Parts: sequence; C-alpha cells; structure tokens
Amino acid sequence: MGTAEDCKDCGEVDILMGMKAHVWVMPKRTVLDPQGKTIHHALASLGYEQVSDVRQGKFFVLNLDGWNRDEAQKQVERISKEVLANPVIEEFRFEIVE
Repeated sequence: MGTAEDCKDCGEVDILMGMKAHVWVMPKRTVLDPQGKTIHHALASLGYEQVSDVRQGKFFVLNLDGWNRDEAQKQVERISKEVLANPVIEEFRFEIVE
C-alpha cells in the first residue's frame, strides 16, 4: 500500500491508495429473519443448543483507491445506504481499513 507521496504525478498528497471498506448489513431486529431461524434450527438439531439465536446478514469488502480517509467515509456511507442495504428492513455498519 502506498500513498500519493509515492506517486510523482499525483496532485493531492493525503489520498491513500489500497484502502478497503468492510461493510456489514444485517436485518433490523424488528424484521423477521427466516434464514437465521432455519440456521438456528439446523444448529440445534446438530447438538448446538448453546446457540440461542442466529441472524443472517451480508458482508462486503470494497477496494478503494483515490479517496482520502474523510472522502472514503462519506462515499462508503452513501454506497451502503443507496446500494448495499435496504434501509427499510436492514441496518449497516462499516469500517475503513488501510
């Protein structure tokens, strides 16, 4: 991973190259999760009674180039709201990793 300082033709110095965003999308607690229930029942039938609940979600890894950390935060928030999650029934969280 390099920074724009490593690039002689780059304009903005604080742009990080090689960042990733990890985004977790889960159904809201108020929304039924039939897939989670199915997995929970399967685990119980296999002897894993200690598992009291299962919620199934989605995990995304976005490779980011050309944004500084602040811009990456803003854009990943927007991508998560507009594309990755359905805000009516899902919630999300994300982290930017270098």
